[in-house]
Amino acid sequence: MLKDKTSAAIVACSDIDAAKRFYTETLGLPLAADHGDVFTVTTGESLLNIYRSDFAGTNKANAAVWGAGGDVEAIAAELRGAGVTLDEYPDGFDAVRDGVHVKGDFRAIWFKDPDGNILHVNGGG
Repeated sequence: MLKDKTSAAIVACSDIDAAKRFYTETLGLPLAADHGDVFTVTTGESLLNIYRSDFAGTNKANAAVWGAGGDVEAIAAELRGAGVTLDEYPDGFDAVRDGVHVKGDFRAIWFKDPDGNILHVNGGG
């Protein structure tokens, strides 16, 4: 039914202007469409839709994930340089170094957008 259909992520925000600054300026994602209370950015070959909602930030699980291959450490450094705080969830990992979670060859980072939506980058292993 859906196996040949394209999918995109969608994330809720409470302040559309703050979210737009974060996703386009802090994360550097190109703005693809802007419809007032909804905007879309491109990320690789995918789309990330951000919309205004009173329920923004209530999800306690990953809202979006990026596969970064071997670039996780470099992305983590760029995010830290842009003032983004990397979260730490050490359980189940061999180590956490500068916010980068390590388990064998696998690397992962987590961080939050201005509404507390959990964003995830992983690679390796």
